[in-house]
Formats: sequence, C-alpha cells, structure tokens
Amino acid sequence: MKSRFSIPAALALLATPSAAFAQAADPAGSGPIVAALGWLQGTLLGNVATAVAVMAVAAVGFMMLTGRLNWRFGATVIIGVFILFGAASIVAGIQGVAA
Repeated sequence: MKSRFSIPAALALLATPSAAFAQAADPAGSGPIVAALGWLQGTLLGNVATAVAVMAVAAVGFMMLTGRLNWRFGATVIIGVFILFGAASIVAGIQGVAA
C-alpha cells in the first residue's frame, strides 16, 4: 500500500517562500539603531567608496591584463564590487519576485 505522504513534496512545501509579516515594520525602540545603520550604509556606499572601488577595479583590471594577477581572483574582486554596490537592487528584485 502506497502512502499519500512523500518526503520531496513536504520539503518543497517547507522551502516555498511565504510573506514574513513580522518584518513589515521596525520593532519598537529600534530608531537609533536603524539611523546608525543608515549612516553606516551611506558612508560605505558614498562618493569616497565609489571612487575607491573604481580605482580598485581599474588596478585589478590592469594587473589582469599584464599577467600579474590570476584571472579568477580578479573576476572575483570585480564581481564582488558589483554585488556590493548593487545589493539594494538585488534585494528589491528578490522581494518583488517573492511578493
């Protein structure tokens, strides 16, 4: 006799994303923490960080072209910079698909 319960179906049901209602608003008393993290994000992704990232990508690209740097490591650095600065867009896209 075959049972109606299957493990892959149960795992698929558990892995299905659902709305996280607890994350709809900031918890009480988190205003200063949210403000501090916003300031940190603005500092790390501001004009100085953008200029440093542009110089880093240029230096890594030049070192890759001259054979002084492994292509895999150089590509990792460049992709990491794109992920760092595109994190807000990536998260917005994931949230849009999940909603």
